[in-house]
Amino acid sequence: MLSEDDADVIRRTYEARGEWAAVVELRRLYKGVKDNADALRLVRTIVAQPRGG
Repeated sequence: MLSEDDADVIRRTYEARGEWAAVVELRRLYKGVKDNADALRLVRTIVAQPRGG
């Protein structure tokens, strides 16, 4: 389960440093995500969601 705090970290990273930096951040937070393609898909889903929703 993704916490809103973690989602905010990923969104801020995406906005500040781009998509692949957000992938790295997601994988740092969630060690179980081993595949970059999966992580990229998750990042894109996270940043597409409105904050707090």
